[in-house]
Amino acid sequence: MAAKLKKGDKVVVLTGKDKGKEGEISLVMPAKGKAVVEGLNIAIRHVKQSQADQGGRQPKAMPINLSNLALVDSKGKPTRVGFRMDGDKKVRFAKTTGDAI
Repeated sequence: MAAKLKKGDKVVVLTGKDKGKEGEISLVMPAKGKAVVEGLNIAIRHVKQSQADQGGRQPKAMPINLSNLALVDSKGKPTRVGFRMDGDKKVRFAKTTGDAI
């Protein structure tokens, strides 16, 4: 199945502690059905010191289930994603406005 949300997409969180907040997807894990959104769903992780890193308590963006994310359309509203054929290419489009993504 084609990916409805991809790296670099601007999304809004629908449920959870960060409900209503917007961010950009930095990593998608299709096998797990999750995505990491930059600056959202932050947890503190204790990191061991190494030569490259000082270690300590560091904030880290944790994965969010794809079903809890919605793409932001050109008007800034959350929208669902559909697929259609434009000529011989399959493109994603916003269901609220009908614009290609």
